[in-house]
Amino acid sequence: MLYVVRHARPLVEPGVCYGATDVPADEPATHTAAMALAQALPPGVRVQFSPMLRCVQLAKGLQHLRPELLYHSDARLVEMNFGQWEGQRWDAINKAEIDAWTNSFGDWRCGGAENVSEVMTRVATAWDECMAHSTGQPTVWITHAGVIRAASLIARGQRAINRADQWPADAPAWGECWQLTATAQRP
Repeated sequence: MLYVVRHARPLVEPGVCYGATDVPADEPATHTAAMALAQALPPGVRVQFSPMLRCVQLAKGLQHLRPELLYHSDARLVEMNFGQWEGQRWDAINKAEIDAWTNSFGDWRCGGAENVSEVMTRVATAWDECMAHSTGQPTVWITHAGVIRAASLIARGQRAINRADQWPADAPAWGECWQLTATAQRP
């Protein structure tokens, strides 16, 4: 079993693209999320977290409350890099570029940087490693909405995505924890 946790609300203006931008999260919200997570997680959980500041803050908050857990930073859990779109308001990004991304969702390099297929591949690698080494002990990922969406597809056996309508709309709220269990075998 894998617990996936989204970092607390980042300190960035709503509507701004900030995927790979290393912004901090709201401190009180991070503390609240860490306390809820500390109470919810069973003993012996392995904690892997994105090295981005907003996730590190939550991992450190959890570690303060649950120092007995094993903690490890994992770069595969970072949010998608939107390149030149980073720091821009979504509604200010050229509509033709957004349309091109939507029309070639898996392969379009957002802002000239990463594409969804690359995100899916790195998350699948982390997923496979996690499942292979679980030995009955659950793992928690402290990560980002995009990574969690990719992991939810992988849990259902979908490892590639071509169309924007295949991408999950749902993601945990800020600081929220979901449980994922593989419901399909790896192809």
